[in-house]
Amino acid sequence: MRQTWVTPGGVHPPENKLQSLTQPIGSLPIPEKLVVPLGQHIGAPAIACVSVGDKVLKGQKIADPAGTVSAAIHAPTSGIISAIESRPVAHSSGMAALCVEITSDGDDKWIEKLGISDFEHTSASALLSIITDAGIAGMGGAGFPTAVKLNPGFQRPIDTLIINATECEPYITADDSLIRERAEEIIEGIRILSHILGNPHNILIGIEDNKPEAIEALAPHTQDTGINVVSFPTKYPSGGEKQLIYILTGKELPSGQIPADIGMVCVNIGTTHAIKRAVVDGEPLVSRVTTMTGEACEINRNYDVLIGTPVEHMLEHNNFDAQSCSRVIMGGPMMGFSLTSKQIPIVKTTNCILAPSVEEIPHNEAAQPCIRCGMCAEACPVSLLPQQLLWYSQAEDHERLEAHNLFDCIECGACSYVCPSNIPLVQHYRSSKSDIKKAQEEKVKSTQARERFEFRKQRIELAEKEREAKRAARREAAKQAQASTGTDAMADIVAAAQARAAAKTTSPEQELAKLQRAVSSAEMRVEKAQVKLDSALENAEPTEKINILSAALSGAQQKLEKAKVRLAEHSN
Repeated sequence: MRQTWVTPGGVHPPENKLQSLTQPIGSLPIPEKLVVPLGQHIGAPAIACVSVGDKVLKGQKIADPAGTVSAAIHAPTSGIISAIESRPVAHSSGMAALCVEITSDGDDKWIEKLGISDFEHTSASALLSIITDAGIAGMGGAGFPTAVKLNPGFQRPIDTLIINATECEPYITADDSLIRERAEEIIEGIRILSHILGNPHNILIGIEDNKPEAIEALAPHTQDTGINVVSFPTKYPSGGEKQLIYILTGKELPSGQIPADIGMVCVNIGTTHAIKRAVVDGEPLVSRVTTMTGEACEINRNYDVLIGTPVEHMLEHNNFDAQSCSRVIMGGPMMGFSLTSKQIPIVKTTNCILAPSVEEIPHNEAAQPCIRCGMCAEACPVSLLPQQLLWYSQAEDHERLEAHNLFDCIECGACSYVCPSNIPLVQHYRSSKSDIKKAQEEKVKSTQARERFEFRKQRIELAEKEREAKRAARREAAKQAQASTGTDAMADIVAAAQARAAAKTTSPEQELAKLQRAVSSAEMRVEKAQVKLDSALENAEPTEKINILSAALSGAQQKLEKAKVRLAEHSN
């Protein structure tokens, strides 16, 4: 048996996993409308490549990645694009973001699938391109684009591939059920990952010992493969990336570094399965296994859910009792967040919809003052000091928050779970992280603005010095000329000036032609201004832009009138 290491802190909340594992993974009826957010991942939201009214097939790309750290989005079923607009999305703030709405035609017709069975003879770059085109992002955490994580341009070779099958949070069993039913596909996904990373020396599947059926399902498919299934005692939050790396290898990931910096890559089990489906079956990421659980639902089960399915649709098909429900949570009870609307859609990172009864998870009690018991520090898996972080957060002391490694906090909720004063510690930390990031962005903008101002000031000063040097040179030359030629030189200067003035005098015919050209030019400017204004009105541009164009047209018309008056005066 492979050695494992014990992480500091952690808690043992009630697991509540068995109720959703009594049935195999199910499927739901296709919703009439699916709402697909364009930002389901870390990085820039994807850019829609379809228009309202377009017909799409299941698996067809509907949004392209917007840069390197982004992910493509695909139609989860066949139908018609009925809207592209801002809708509430899966976020703790309940914010809205751009989404593509698809009205299903009921056919669920796929695009042509082009899989690769012989992936071992396919280059890593070609496989990464397939993963990118399939829109795969991390399905167990924040949704980091997988192809970016697997990019082979590492400073050191990858010697350890870790597959995260921990699923340590209470209630959630999506990965557990996936392993039980699709272990062979998962192993094939691991082989694809290994090939992309240059066949790492160590391939480890980290899984808690509370999943014996899943461990048993993996066993026959990992024999003589070099893939090691490593089980370890159940403790929350063992599924954090840093925690799992330490448990399996005994190595600590330094603050501010990523696993690749120490020769490791960590991939979620669901993401691994999605990679197999993309490469071998030619299917982009359009669905995921999601746990539907909680006492407010009569049916607790895992479902293969289409991305974009409204949460309300899932609740309705599980006999949801709204009267007994304390809140609807996306995610688990530790790291999830309460939904502000049941119309919010399932996204690539949605592993659970939890609908607990009031008795199961009571409403939040009012926070009391900190009693300095120290239980939060004992529970912290990152060995932080939650009390100090709370005080500095309340004082908005950003400097001390950073000095106390606020950004090492994984927001697992262990500190809030053990707090006898019911202080929502993680909420304070999230808010402070957001404030610090905003302040850093503003500081960067301020620095850039100051640098631009200083550069402009230097440029103006340099130009003024050059002009002054030229003026001084001309004065010196004039003095020398006067000293050598006397009064004759002055007379020559006066004569030259008179000649230049005479040359500027134009005949009446030349003046008339000049005024006529001015009128023609003014008429062209009026015509162009009118065209721009008409176009803005036709396209319903913002009022501010229309006002600017109207003012420009008015100014052009005034200049035209003045030009015509001067021409008329000259003609008379």
